Amino acid sequence: MEDVLIIGGGVIGLSLAYELAGEGLSVRVLERAEPGREASWAGAGILPPPASIEPPSLARLMDMSWRLHAVWHEQLRGLCGIDNGYRRTGGLYLASESAEVPDVLAQAAAWQRSGTAAEVLDPAELLRKEPGLQGGWASQAPAALWVPDEAQLRNPWHMKALRAACQARGVLLSPWLAAEGFLVRRGRVQGVDTPAGRINTGAVCIAGGAWSQGIAARLGLELRVRPVRGQIVLLDPGQPLLRRIVNVGRRYLVPRAEGRVLVGSTEEEAGFDNRTTAAGISGLLEFALRLVPQLAQARVEASWAGLRPASADGLPYLGAVPELQNAYVAAGHHRNGLLLSPATAVVMSRIIRGVPPEVDLTPFRVDR
Repeated sequence: MEDVLIIGGGVIGLSLAYELAGEGLSVRVLERAEPGREASWAGAGILPPPASIEPPSLARLMDMSWRLHAVWHEQLRGLCGIDNGYRRTGGLYLASESAEVPDVLAQAAAWQRSGTAAEVLDPAELLRKEPGLQGGWASQAPAALWVPDEAQLRNPWHMKALRAACQARGVLLSPWLAAEGFLVRRGRVQGVDTPAGRINTGAVCIAGGAWSQGIAARLGLELRVRPVRGQIVLLDPGQPLLRRIVNVGRRYLVPRAEGRVLVGSTEEEAGFDNRTTAAGISGLLEFALRLVPQLAQARVEASWAGLRPASADGLPYLGAVPELQNAYVAAGHHRNGLLLSPATAVVMSRIIRGVPPEVDLTPFRVDR
């Protein structure tokens, strides 16, 4: 019997398993499909630097995670020899119309209040910072912001590294094994029922991403987590055209070191339908070509979609399940799952081990 059974093998579940195993606990991860292949794999890997936002606890988690990503990059590579692609490329934030200018300037102020460098650029400075935007509408953008500390990593590489690092630390990964129910006695979860039988455990943590609401319901717990589909297109122009991450509202271009460009992302209420659509992909391509006309000749290499786990109030659920002594939840991170994964792992590991977390988790309580 393991000390902790984690339900969900995405970036949150695997990060928590990695952290708990590093603290000497025995850990098993149940995943309904293949670990690390849902939203965690599908994301673009953008890691914006910390900003002064509300609630302060969320700002603290973001600050912790942004700093930990650089540390974990080295740890994972040293433990399993896999580079997760972490690098600081810097990011640009553009307003596409005058109505978006206040949002861009407010974001600049939030970064500056936290001590993060954020520089407002005029059109000439913008094109000097990112020549690849020449000829597109960006030269007429009503506002542009340069954030030198924005970083990125490669989601599939990161998930591969996490899986290998978990196994190196003795974590038992159980793919294609869903949690179907719970055995609860005397205020404790004593076992989790699966198609392969019951698994006894010392503690359980629900980290099932977009599926967390259904898993929690089997425990009599109401979590307001729903899937939000995000589609992405991968373009290969044959040569590097961009150097910086380019953000416009919820959409972005992410240049990879070898020259490929990720174009994302949609945000759709489509239930558990993770298909790509003609409307979604065509909209992303139109966005990319308006920004970087040279991408018109790029090869469309791939497209995919992921289901982000969105909570009703935009904040993740982090903490203990009320009235149960050994059940916990880490779910509902929406677009911030990858970004917040290291800090989530650290604070949840502390809670599970009975150590007070260094962040006030009241805004994220499970029964809010």
